[in-house]
Amino acid sequence: MPAEPDDVNQFARGLFAPLPDRYDRLAELLSFGQNGRWRAAMVGCVLPADGAAAPALVLDVASGTAGVALRIAARSAARVVGLDLTEQMLRQGQARVRSAGAQRRIALVAGRAEQLPFPDGCFDALTFTYLLRYVRDPRSTLAELARVLKPGGTMASLEFCVPSGMPARLAWLAYTRLALPAAGLLLGGRGWLRVGRFLGPNISAHYRRYPVAWTVDAWQRAGMTDVGARVMSLGGGLVMWGVRAAG
Repeated sequence: MPAEPDDVNQFARGLFAPLPDRYDRLAELLSFGQNGRWRAAMVGCVLPADGAAAPALVLDVASGTAGVALRIAARSAARVVGLDLTEQMLRQGQARVRSAGAQRRIALVAGRAEQLPFPDGCFDALTFTYLLRYVRDPRSTLAELARVLKPGGTMASLEFCVPSGMPARLAWLAYTRLALPAAGLLLGGRGWLRVGRFLGPNISAHYRRYPVAWTVDAWQRAGMTDVGARVMSLGGGLVMWGVRAAG
């Protein structure tokens, strides 16, 4: 494991450690199937559909149980490195990679997004999922992610979001504050109850401090160009993308 994780890392590791066995199934159930749709949209940002050269080597940060890494490998000839902080999630991911027969295409490693164990400019593309709410300094983390991306390489991310329209926001608040914790407890036990209680307030607090416009600016300051953002599912999800500037 990476040395000296901070308290935010320790919290994230403790939150996710009990979840791997049911993570993929419950993530889809509790998001009404939107998690898979959002992931597909993010992966589409780094895998060109217009005949352009596909990336040969992709880094997937906050890879968890390797869902995005497997999706990238299934849709391209790329080799994928998946990095995550939580060893329990990686073990489940390794089992999924073996089951898919993708051991030669996907390598999973333990590490911190804030201190990536890779040299500058070594990846053709990079994805990260549900990450920035679990780091102390999102701006410096984005700079570290961009550091390992080749000039001209594409980075894409997926994150929860907060709906802007009042009807959708009220429905989102009711779901995340009331229904999600109850459903998490019913379907997944106490570990998922803890996640259900945590997610809604954490997402709201993150966007109060780091609105989407701030995040776009942080991507640009990290050296990314052509930064775009797409709000999905009435505001429940946010996919972002950009290209590493040359030089």
